[in-house]
Amino acid sequence: MAHIEKQAGELQEKLIAVNRVSKTVKGGRIFSFTALTVVGDGNGRVGFGYGKAREVPAAIQKAMEKARRNMINVALNNGTLQHPV
Repeated sequence: MAHIEKQAGELQEKLIAVNRVSKTVKGGRIFSFTALTVVGDGNGRVGFGYGKAREVPAAIQKAMEKARRNMINVALNNGTLQHPV
């Protein structure tokens, strides 16, 4: 499992997991990759994305784009979540 964390403007991006999956066809196996990422600003906005592609970088890029599009607001209490995790 690989972990990547970088800043994109004010957003923090984190790669959670990369998984290889295969499809068996007549000529053999076709491999593709899935990536799960989380994006947040540290102030209550968070989003996650799940991307699939034939190559790892493309799957990560798709997941990051989906995470940025699917951001929601989470209520914070003194900088932390209000509920036990």
